[in-house]
Formats: sequence, structure tokens, C-alpha cells
Amino acid sequence: MARKAASLELAVLGLLHESPLHGYELRKRLNLLLGWGRLLSYGSLYPALKRLLRSGLINEVTATTPGVSRRQRIVYQITPAGRQYFGEQITDTGPAAWEDDTFNMRFAFFSRTDADVRLRILEGRLSRLQERLDRAQHSSRGSGDDRYLSELRRHSIESVEREVTWLTDLINAERSTGEPVSPGGSPSGAPGAPTDPSDSTSTTTTSAAPVVDATTGNTR
Repeated sequence: MARKAASLELAVLGLLHESPLHGYELRKRLNLLLGWGRLLSYGSLYPALKRLLRSGLINEVTATTPGVSRRQRIVYQITPAGRQYFGEQITDTGPAAWEDDTFNMRFAFFSRTDADVRLRILEGRLSRLQERLDRAQHSSRGSGDDRYLSELRRHSIESVEREVTWLTDLINAERSTGEPVSPGGSPSGAPGAPTDPSDSTSTTTTSAAPVVDATTGNTR
């Protein structure tokens, strides 16, 4: 539960990092972020907002909505301390970033992280799932389950296998986006990169013109 609460708070900070939001809009965007498998209730959102307020990571301001009623609403916005905290947490690559309760949330904000951070989290998640897959496959041998338990176990194994394939493709894509580096350590074609001696454009050969001795008429 503590990990889920921390993951929700991180998601709130990530959304408020983009713009201030009132509670209704924040809940709507969180539900889009979480996907169809999990709907966030106000009973979960507002305790998370109160914790963030007490921690000084967000604050609330009163805004007047346009229209006839001009009703006032509380809008939540991230503080400088909240921005710093979000930046530290979103780049954490430790085991907590690989777990079910936190991985999806961190993945949703991958565009704000460097490639090496993304790779470490993806590789950690992949190793965790491979361990889980090995255990599940080993325990399924000779388990003696009835038909329904066997089907449930098979469904679980296939779900993990699909995510392993997905993660492998993501890791390969992340690795392939890097600029190729020459043996000398500089990107190919970059200033300071070693010149290929076989490149006909890298050097220009000039021949000295023959000189004629005016006295003897011989060329030298």
C-alpha cells in the first residue's frame, strides 16, 4: 500500500509539473494515465493531495472559473521543492522502479529521463520478469492443478512472456538510437574524429613542377 501511495503521489507531481490542475481535471488525467485496468477514486486522490500539501511539494490556490456562476475552485500546483523531488524520484533506477506498482507510472514519464536511466529501469524490469517467468514455469511442471487452475497459470505465464518480448524490443530500440562512435571515442564525422587515411577527400597530393636549368637545359 505504501508503494502504491508513493506511485500515485509521483504521478500527481508529474502531471502538475506540466500545469496547475483542479481536483476533477487531475483525477481525469490520472485515470487516462492509469489506463482501463484501474480507476482512481476521490477517496484515494484527496488523501494523496493532503500528504503532498503537508510535505510542501504542492500548494493550492483559489481560482475563479469563467461563466455565469463564476464559481471558485481550488487549483493545485507544484512547488520548487516538488519539482526537485520529482526530478530525483523519476531518475531513480533502483529495484523499486521495476516493481508492478511503480514501473508503469515511471514509464509514463520516460520522456523526461535520459537514455541511460531508461535503459537501467527497462533492464531491471526485464530481469525481474524473467525471474518470475522461470519460477512460474518450474512450478507448473507436475503441479497437479485442475483444468481451471492450469488455465489460470497458463494465462499468467503468457502475460509475462508478452511483457518480456515487449521489454526486449524496447531495450533494443533504446540501444539502437545512440549515435555510432568511432574507435577513437568521438562520434563518426564529429570534430576530433580520426581521419581515415584511405579517404581520398581527407588529403590532397600535389606534385612539384619540373625546374629547367637555364644554363644546361636539363630538367631538375
